[in-house]
Amino acid sequence: MAAGAGAGATAGEGAAAARGQGLTRRRLGARLLALGGVLVLHAALPGAAGATGGAAERRALQGLRLRYGSARQAGLLERYLEEAADEARRFLGPSPEHPWYAGAVVLAGRGRTVALHRAMGDAVRYAGYDGRTDRAREFPAAGRIAMAEDTVFDLASLTKLFTSVLAVQQMERGRLELEAPVRRYLPEFTGGGKEAVTVRQLLTHTSGLRSWAPFYQESTREGRLRLLWSVRPQETPGTVYRYSDLNLITLQLLLERITGRTLDVLLHDEITAPLGMHRTRYNPPASWRRVTAATEVQRPPWSGLDRGLVWGEVHDENAYALGGVAGHAGVFGTAWDLAVLARTLLDGGAYAGRRILRPASVELLFTDYNTSFPGDDHGLGFELYQHWYMGAMATPHSAGHTGFTGTSLVLDPSTDSFLVLLGNSVHPVRTWRAGSAPRVAVGNRFARAVPVRTRHGGPAWFSGITPGGTGTLTLPPVTPATGAARLRCAVWWDTVPGEGAFHLEASCDGATWEPLPFSTVRSTGGAPEQWPRGTAGGWSGRVWHRLEAPLAAWAGREVRLRFRHAQAGRYVGRGVYVDVVRVAEPAGLLFAEDRPADAARLEATGWTRSSD
Repeated sequence: MAAGAGAGATAGEGAAAARGQGLTRRRLGARLLALGGVLVLHAALPGAAGATGGAAERRALQGLRLRYGSARQAGLLERYLEEAADEARRFLGPSPEHPWYAGAVVLAGRGRTVALHRAMGDAVRYAGYDGRTDRAREFPAAGRIAMAEDTVFDLASLTKLFTSVLAVQQMERGRLELEAPVRRYLPEFTGGGKEAVTVRQLLTHTSGLRSWAPFYQESTREGRLRLLWSVRPQETPGTVYRYSDLNLITLQLLLERITGRTLDVLLHDEITAPLGMHRTRYNPPASWRRVTAATEVQRPPWSGLDRGLVWGEVHDENAYALGGVAGHAGVFGTAWDLAVLARTLLDGGAYAGRRILRPASVELLFTDYNTSFPGDDHGLGFELYQHWYMGAMATPHSAGHTGFTGTSLVLDPSTDSFLVLLGNSVHPVRTWRAGSAPRVAVGNRFARAVPVRTRHGGPAWFSGITPGGTGTLTLPPVTPATGAARLRCAVWWDTVPGEGAFHLEASCDGATWEPLPFSTVRSTGGAPEQWPRGTAGGWSGRVWHRLEAPLAAWAGREVRLRFRHAQAGRYVGRGVYVDVVRVAEPAGLLFAEDRPADAARLEATGWTRSSD
């Protein structure tokens, strides 16, 4: 990848935790680790899957494997699964000018059921590219290779996830400490403040190192190592988040030093062989070339090297210079193998009877250590809660990563679901695509495939998940006779923090609206949470809440009430649901949604009735 390419709990804390912001398991895990590492976490983390042996872990150790099945068997909605595949296919066309990728493989599932596995487009399409005219030369039809479900991809920065798992394994074995300075294991890693960089800071991209260095310009391994040793932090370690390939290259050298094995051997022995991931490895053999997606036609100036069509070899220039084996890039694999990895982590580190991590160690991967850098949530290697590529799959529990070649993996423990999207988006050239539009679009539709069920099993009012969407759900006028009148309903919400919310409003004339304060209580129990500004947003825990709004200020006056949703920005959450709306006072019901005459008087703009 060229430079710049990878670019004691109080009541308040309890309420914030309900929104995914306070003393959550992630923050507690981070605090525990500061006291002693993985062994302390394993013993003390509340609800850790492996502390007592959870059901998912027991199933994993019984030898159960991923299987193909229907959407219904996966607890998913077929309509939206198909729409996810359609969204992936849409980006084979102009996006907006050139295709985002020549081809793609999308795989999605829930539990142990893979309900969607679809290939589209071409694995090999372009033979050359002319930067002067921005035109690509295609292979003749007979020379193209169609994408297949088992096509092997250069996973690019998804490699970082494997390196991180390998590091946590060494923590389990007592060979590596999370908060130890890197120089304890690599004495050469000193100078300019590097002495203060810890293993955790490498894994969470808070080391202060710059994002990239041109290792491929050095002709020898010794020269490349000298370049790394000469790099100085640009900021004090721990004071800034900056995504950096240098962090994982350093971690590679550290792992190789403490184990005496090269990273490719570690990958095979500790992850892929135990899990049966036989199509995942560094430096795939020549026999794999025909089943591997091509990447870029590399020529200066858009590439640092002049290699022509890169096909069957690692795309990243630095990984190539490092012999194809690097901590930040270089692993090749298939969508199915990535699903196996996802299932392993969702099941606490075990798959098909083989364990590669303890459940408490998996918690390390999914613990947000970057609470000081809001929006850059990061576990050990895994990115967390990132709408920019997870789309509506993003929750405080969602973990994943992207790769520069067009790859991505997202897994969500809160719904036990996983999504793999692999595309050859740098084929024929990296400048033909930007951003993560296909990842977001597919993630949005797949999130919609995970149903939200009402307690009574019927439909509820749904805000939708259209980016930038707005709408209102307005009740007919009511006139409370006393100050004891209340609006009550059930509500479920998941919006992008700071960019999406739902509002409860009141008006005496239907033209001028003011906020109506309310409280909510989780259907699973707990203390009420107050919303004095009449608005709520962010993550609500994927459970229904009982909403109550006093109407004392409107006693003796006619009032109209409405729910309004507003979604700003490019990304959306899973949306807002409102159900069983009632306005009551001691003398009786003023409005009840379940009365047909009342329901007919609701005015819905941008809201729809939805059973899921």
